[in-house]
Amino acid sequence: MDAAVGQKEAIPDLNVLEIMELIPHRYPFLMIERLTEIVGDESAVGIKNVSINEPHFQGHFPDQPIMPGMLIVEAMAQTAACLVMRSLGIHKEGRLVYFMSLEEARFRKPVVPGDTLKISVQKVRNRGMVWKFAGAARVDGVLVSEATFTAMIVNK
Repeated sequence: MDAAVGQKEAIPDLNVLEIMELIPHRYPFLMIERLTEIVGDESAVGIKNVSINEPHFQGHFPDQPIMPGMLIVEAMAQTAACLVMRSLGIHKEGRLVYFMSLEEARFRKPVVPGDTLKISVQKVRNRGMVWKFAGAARVDGVLVSEATFTAMIVNK
């Protein structure tokens, strides 16, 4: 039996510059710095290093800074958007990924400066230009947030 049968091709990690080629987000709203563990258009892991220098910490519980939960969900969405846009390849020109719905969002533990978020997204389904994902964010292997969300690919 051929050893390659059933194995997926290894896809290289994407750095922040490659991520910025896929999605339009920029500082201060670019929420991921690396994309790893990419499996076709099925799943990927986004990495977010949480820094005290981020502007939301000035006003979001400044005496006890925690990352806003919706920004964690945004990091999940950006991870999924990179996966989708990467899988579209050349056909991605002139397209954006927009949120359509958010379901079952749960915030289990605070995320604080110094944490590294490991954001896993898994495709639930894809019908035409509509994609549904399940996302989970972990810090040191501990689940801090999860959500299911749907997005649509649109022309600019």
